[in-house]
This record gives sequence, C-alpha cells and structure tokens, in this order.
Amino acid sequence: MKFIFFLTISLLTISSSLLSQTKKRNFRQHELGIFLGGAYYIGDLNPTKQFHLTQPAGGLFYRFTPNYRYAFRGGFNFGNIMGDDSQSEDADQLQRNLNFKSQIMEFNVLAEFNFLEYRISNDKYKFTTFLFLGLDVFRFKPMAQMGNHWIELQPLRTEGQSKGYRLTQVGIPFGVGAKLNVSKKVGIGIEWGPRKTFTDYLDDVSGTYPDPNLVPFSSINGIKLSDRSKNAGSNVNEQRGNPRTKDWFFFFGITLNFKLTFADPPCYAYDH
Repeated sequence: MKFIFFLTISLLTISSSLLSQTKKRNFRQHELGIFLGGAYYIGDLNPTKQFHLTQPAGGLFYRFTPNYRYAFRGGFNFGNIMGDDSQSEDADQLQRNLNFKSQIMEFNVLAEFNFLEYRISNDKYKFTTFLFLGLDVFRFKPMAQMGNHWIELQPLRTEGQSKGYRLTQVGIPFGVGAKLNVSKKVGIGIEWGPRKTFTDYLDDVSGTYPDPNLVPFSSINGIKLSDRSKNAGSNVNEQRGNPRTKDWFFFFGITLNFKLTFADPPCYAYDH
C-alpha cells in the first residue's frame, strides 16, 4: 500500500504541475482498442516469481484523450491465472502439494499520464511512455485439479470457513507502458499492470488446516482438497497459507487502438 500511495501522490503532483503548463494544449480524441497478452498471479502458490505460469489474456477498452499529457480509459479484461506447488523449488510448497486455476474477468477505469506529449495523427507527438492508475471490479473462481477433473473450490470451504469468501472483489490496477503512432488513425502500445487486491483467496489458500472432525465440510471433496500433502490428516491447525499478505494478479501485453472518426477537432491555442 505504501507504493500505491507514493504512486498516487506522484501522479497527482506531476499531473498538476504539467497541466498548469499545458492547459491550452486541449483537444478531444476518442479511441477504441483491443488488448492481447498474458495474465499471471503472485500469492501463496507463487510468492515471488514474475510471469510464472503465464496464461493467455485479452480485452477491449475505450480511451478519451482531452489533453496531450493525460487520458482516461475504461475497459474489460479477461484471462486465466494459475499456481501449482509442484512447480516450486521450495520444500514446504512441494510438501503442501496444492494447485489451482481461475478465470479472471475485470472491469476497470484508469487515468493515464503521458511523460511526453502524445496524440494519434500528429507525427510531432508520436511516442510516449506513460503511467496509469485506477480502480477495478473483478470476478474469479478458483478450481483445483483432482484426477482428470477441475473442481470449484469456494463452495467447499477448504479452510473451514463459516461462509464462503466473495468471488467479486474490488482492486487497484496501476502500471507502466508506452504508446506509438503507426498511422493517422492507429496507435500501438505495450503495458504491464499489477492489480492490488484485498483478498487472499485468489488461490483458495490463506489460513490454517482445519480439523475435519470439527468442521462440517460440504462434501468429501472438501476434505480431500483441503489437505493434499503427503502426511494428510496430521496438519490440523498448522499453517496452510500466509494470511498476512494479499494476492495479486497481473495483465501485460500489447494494445492496438483506433482513433474514432467522430472525434472533435482540436482547439488550437498555439502550434499543435
């Protein structure tokens, strides 16, 4: 959270300063775009490795640009994330032996800040790097593989929860990227965007192993998928995950965006 706070303050400070210098460089430009790339996660089944077990991802977005220095964007992204203790080099994870996959569907609204003045159709301002920050609402559904089947985990309450965790959550997307004009109406970009979440259950792992004799599991699968270690049944009340940290997911890839023809013409206060 300290990093997000610092990023927010930095964006507001830089934007305020530069907008005061470029407030006459206003115009209205509307774009539709597509996003193609990958998604991955960091959490209990993958504590540190960036881009580990990356899965395909895609999306659509609309961008409104009122100024050379900033823009606003709304969009929908979808992808898959996964984790697998068997892919780890950590002995504790190998012993725990859990796995999961989940589809992620995200709606987001973002503010973008361009480090350089940028505008599609203007060769004078054809490239920039940028930062973005916003809010999202996303839905996930962790599943574990058992034999040849994938079983939904949330209804099983594998850690003995009194009620299931929410599958729809709010997060904070932020990140970095670059944009480049390739024609009068088309731009391309690359971006990498972490999503700070407020749940520790993207992977269905957070707390301790419950006692199957005391917890009313909803099915026999709940008991089996709760403890898949080699010494299953002897881990009651021992740590299953790390509840002190929340899970993250990430989208990264390329964007292709098209300037819409009904965009209003620029307002020339001075050269453009």
